[in-house]
This record gives sequence, structure tokens and C-alpha cells, in this order.
Amino acid sequence: MDQSTIIEPLAPQTRIVAAKPAALQEPRFFRYVLTFIALAFLAFFIVLPLVSIFITAFQKGADVYFAAITHPDALAAIQLTLTVVAIAVPLNAIFGIMAAWALTKFNYKGKNLLLTVIDLPFAVSPVIAGLVFILLFGAQGLFGDWLFANDIKIVFALPGIVLATIFVTLPFVARELVPLMQAQGNAEEEASISLGANGFKTFWYVTLPNIKWGLIYGLILCNARAIGEFGAVSVVSGHIRGMTNTMPLHIEILYNEYQFSAAFAVASLMSVLAIITLVIKDIVAWKSKSI
Repeated sequence: MDQSTIIEPLAPQTRIVAAKPAALQEPRFFRYVLTFIALAFLAFFIVLPLVSIFITAFQKGADVYFAAITHPDALAAIQLTLTVVAIAVPLNAIFGIMAAWALTKFNYKGKNLLLTVIDLPFAVSPVIAGLVFILLFGAQGLFGDWLFANDIKIVFALPGIVLATIFVTLPFVARELVPLMQAQGNAEEEASISLGANGFKTFWYVTLPNIKWGLIYGLILCNARAIGEFGAVSVVSGHIRGMTNTMPLHIEILYNEYQFSAAFAVASLMSVLAIITLVIKDIVAWKSKSI
């Protein structure tokens, strides 16, 4: 071997250590204190009230509980609530898909205005929304005389409750789909159309499978909001027992009449529906992330 040749030793392999997230670099005591405060806050403001609902509902025994939830007025309120949900949620799903499609697949003037209009129910108080429908369709409203002459009832009837619920739940589906469809872009739809598919087939076989989890997530949020809506529905319903009282309105009437066990019994049903909705929402969120 040529002695002039210098053989350099191989450099030892350096071990790359991933940097810890900034949150994990905080002192352990500080992390424990923050976690305890967060859990205590959740327990005091969410878990404890939820548990108290069920305790008060069964305070006078199971017989009183089942008598309260099977009372004709309670059954009518449950039926009306489910009917309103069955009408409002599918209509908002159709509108949400159309609005998201118009906002993400086309370029035109006024897109920001359309987005602002969709967000309007988030900014307007539900009570104000209910008053708007009274001013439009009430006896002294803009269309009141015409509706009375044709024997058409909007306010203080099912149509008014449905309209108020649609208004307050309008943004949920669209707001879930718009960012999702923006992130996906238009490449797949353009490829489908270039291969000869028409607009409906492109939507049904390309767009809808891509947005299905976002659509289901938006429908779940819309459903939860529709079940628990109080303000707008309270204004347009008229509080007619057994006819225009939804579950939240029925609970209010029972509570104002000091029938606390009956009120909390119906409230427990709404709590069960809310818990089921949250479980389904988490399952959908997990499924959408795993794909």
C-alpha cells in the first residue's frame, strides 16, 4: 500500500433525535396543573349538570319518569321535534351541497357575498329570526292578508317552525363542505368531464364519494342544532300544547309550572339524543381521518 495514501476513519454515525413538541418541554408540574384545571372545568360545567339532569329526572321514581315521557303532550312534542328534524335537515343538506358547489367550483363576482349570507344565521339572534318570520307571515305581516284569505297557516303552525329551524341550521352543512371541496380542487371533476361523463354522473360518482364524510359530519351538527333549537321556534310556535310545542318548549312549560321531575325527564331524553349525536360525530370524525 502506498504510504502516501491516508486512510481516514469513518465518521461515527450521528443519532438524530426528534425534537419534543413545545408543550412537552414545559415543566411536568405545570402540565399537570393545566390538565387538572381543564378536567375540573369540564366536570363542573358539563359532567355535573348532565348527571344532575338524570338524578332529578328519577328523583320521584321510575313510574313518575315514564309517566312524564309518555304523557300525550310529551309524545306530541317528541313527534313534532322529529318531524321538524326530518324536514329541515334534508333540505339543509341539499342547500349546503349546492352552496358549497357554487362557492368552490366556479369563479364569479359575489362569492364573498354568498358566503356572508350563508353565515348570517351565526350572527343574527334566533329570537330576531323568529320575529322576522312573524313580520313576514303573521296576521299583521307583509303576506298576512293573502295567507289569511287563502287559509294558509305559516306561523303558529308546523311550516313556521320548520322555516325557523331551517334558518338557524342553514350554515352547518355548507360550512363543513366548503373548505373540504376547496382542498380537493377540481382536477377529478375535470378529468371525469373530459372522459365524457355528464354533470350528474360527475357529481354522483366523483364529488359525492369524496365529500361523504364531511357531508355526514355537517348533517350530524345540523341535526343536533335542530333538535335543541329554542329561540326562533319559541317566537313562531305560539306555545300550543300538543300541537306546536317542540321538546325544548315543552320542557320550559313544565319547568315554569314547577313540574320539575317531568321537565327533567323530557330533558334527559334530549340529553340522550345529544350524547348519541356526539358519539356518532366522533365515529365519523375518526372514520374520515382513517381514510
